[in-house]
Amino acid sequence: MIADLFENNLRWAAARNRADPEYFRRLAGQQSPEYLWIGCSDSRVPANEIVGLNPGELFVHRNVANLAPAQDANFLSVLQFAVEVLKVRHVIVCGHYGCGGVRAALSEKRHGLIDHWLSPVRTLSWRCEHELATISDPEARVNDLCERNVIEQVRNIAANPFVRDAWRRKQPLEVHGWIYSIQDGLLRDLDVSVGRLERARALAASDRFHRRQGRRP
Repeated sequence: MIADLFENNLRWAAARNRADPEYFRRLAGQQSPEYLWIGCSDSRVPANEIVGLNPGELFVHRNVANLAPAQDANFLSVLQFAVEVLKVRHVIVCGHYGCGGVRAALSEKRHGLIDHWLSPVRTLSWRCEHELATISDPEARVNDLCERNVIEQVRNIAANPFVRDAWRRKQPLEVHGWIYSIQDGLLRDLDVSVGRLERARALAASDRFHRRQGRRP
């Protein structure tokens, strides 16, 4: 029930005040997060919670399939504010295995308005259709595209003018690609971090799929 949410909020605020009477006063002063998190809207992937950060420590942007589109004013406004005003030091693209958006993009079915939003993921699946076709298990195929999608968004961000201007100014800024497993609660680094212009150019020019070898669902 809706009333439960307000009761939960009262308990949470009271617990915070008991633990630290100055907590909300400090938080109201300003935010100075070191991280911008670009994640999926999935309710099972709570950004602050899975990395153990408090309010004010993580600037968050979420959408279906954790996309970073170069034409989306919402995303671009968040990115510019994070880089130029908050001066975050890290931009993290975090996808998750079993992503419903990625699954829908792979599907032959029509899903309405969301199909337009997911068109970059569908285009990516066409670009790597030969590699995906070698994966016989449908769930493993979805998970493979989930990883590829994260890496594609890292490429998009590394090509963004706000980010490249920051690197030209020698502003400390790294872009990372991570993926989360809902099955075990663990994050995995896809080893595509980029923190300088030269590396960004190399990443943009490369069509290879880089992935750290390791356990996957």
